[in-house]
Amino acid sequence: MTNEKVSIHGIWASRWVFILAATGSAVGLGNIWKFPYMAGAYGGGAFVLVYLCCIALIGLPVMLAETLLGRRGRQSPVNTLRSLARQSGASERWSWAAMMGMLAALLILSFYSVVAGWALDYILAMARGDFNGIDGAGAGARFDALTADPLRLTLWHTLFMLLTAFIIGRGVVAGLERSLRILMPLLFVLLVVLLGYSLTTGHFMEGVRFLFHFDLAKVPEGILAAMGHAFFTLSVGVGSIMVFGAYMPRKASLGSTIITVGLLDTVVALTAGMALFPVVFAAGLEPSAGPGLMFVTLPIAFGTISMGVLFGVVFFVLVAIAAWSSAISMLEPAVAYWVERSGKSRPAVTALMAVFCWVVGLGTVFSFNLLADARFFVTNTDGWHFFLWTSEGGKTFFESIDYLTSRIFLPLGGLLFVIFAGWVLDREVFRGELALKHPRLFPVVYWLLRYLAPAGILIIFITELSK
Repeated sequence: MTNEKVSIHGIWASRWVFILAATGSAVGLGNIWKFPYMAGAYGGGAFVLVYLCCIALIGLPVMLAETLLGRRGRQSPVNTLRSLARQSGASERWSWAAMMGMLAALLILSFYSVVAGWALDYILAMARGDFNGIDGAGAGARFDALTADPLRLTLWHTLFMLLTAFIIGRGVVAGLERSLRILMPLLFVLLVVLLGYSLTTGHFMEGVRFLFHFDLAKVPEGILAAMGHAFFTLSVGVGSIMVFGAYMPRKASLGSTIITVGLLDTVVALTAGMALFPVVFAAGLEPSAGPGLMFVTLPIAFGTISMGVLFGVVFFVLVAIAAWSSAISMLEPAVAYWVERSGKSRPAVTALMAVFCWVVGLGTVFSFNLLADARFFVTNTDGWHFFLWTSEGGKTFFESIDYLTSRIFLPLGGLLFVIFAGWVLDREVFRGELALKHPRLFPVVYWLLRYLAPAGILIIFITELSK
C-alpha cells in the first residue's frame, strides 16, 4: 500500500499478539457468568448454533470494521476517524463516534474495576477457607457484607486500577504486548486445569447435557439474547479493537485473524461452562447466571466438594485475569488519544485517565452502601427526572452508568463504526485493506457490513432500550 502510516505507539510483533489482545479484550466476566447459562437455558446446542450465526453475521463484521479502520488510520480511534473522514471527503464529525466510544470505555472501566475487585477479594477469602461448608444464606451474607463495606471495596478498586494503569503506562510493546503474552496463555492454562478438575466431579456429563442438549423449541425466545451477546462479547463499539488494529502488522490477514478471535472467545465461554456447571451440579445446586453464580453459587460449590478450596482459588484467579485483560483494552483508546493530542508522556496520561476512572468508580462503590438510596432516571406522572434522592424506583449510580454504556453508547458506537466503514470509507480502500485471497468473498463481506450488520445492531439497540 502507498502512503503507509506507522503508529507512534508501536506495532505488535505478529498477528498472534493482536489475537491475544483482541481475545483478552473480548474474554471477560460475561464469558464466565452469562454465556454458559444462556446456552443451557435457551436450547443448548441449538442456541450455540444460532449464536455462532449471530457472531458471523453481526459480531465479526463490526470487529472487522474496527480493526480495518484502526490499521488504516494507525492512530487513536478519534484521530483515525477524523483523518479517514477527511481523506474520504466526509465530515470530521465522524470522530465524535469514537469520542463517544472512548468515553463509554472509561465509564465501563470505572465500574468494571469495582466488580473485578470483588474477584480479588474472593481469591483471598477462598484461600483462607472462608467458604468451607458454607450454605446459601452464609454465602449471600458474605457477599452482602463485602458490598456493604465502602472502604474494602475502595481498596480492591484502587488495587485493580493500579494494576491496569501499570500495564498501559509501560507502552504497547513493553506493557501491553509483554503482559498479554503471559496473561492470556495463563488464562487458557487455568481454564484447562478447571476443566480437568470438573472431569473428576462425577457430574461432568450432567454439565455437558445442560450446555449442549438440543432443544429447538427454546431457541426463538433466545434469538435476541444471542444477537445481543454476539455483539457485546467481542468488545466492539468502544474503539478498543480499533486501537489494537492500529498496532497490527501490515502483512497480517484481517479475515482469518478476526475469525480466530471470534472462535477463541466462543471456545473460552463454552469451556468455562463445561468447567463450572459440573462443579455446581456436584454440590447439588441449581445453575444460575450473573454475580449470583460467581459470588454465591460457585463459592458454595467449591466449599462443599473435594479439593474445592484449591480449585476455587484457581477459578477466582482466572476471573481476575479475564477482567484484567479486558480492562487494559478499555483504558488504551483514551490514553492513545491524549498522548497524541497533548504530547505528554504515556505514563503521565495513563495516570490521569486512571484517576478519572477511579473517581467515577467511587460512585459504583457507594451505590452498594453509602449512596444506595440515590436514584437516577426516576419517572413519575410529570415525566422523567434525571435525579431524585429516594429509595423507590429509578436506578443507582452503578445501574445508570451500566444502562448508558451497554444500552446506548455501545450499540450506537458499533452502528456508527460499521456505517463509516461500509458507506463512508472508499470501497477500494476497504478492499485493499481487507486483501482477501478469494476475490469472490469480498461482495459477501461488504454486503454483510453495509446491510445485515447495521440492521442487526439496530435490532439490538431497540431491544436494549425497551428493557
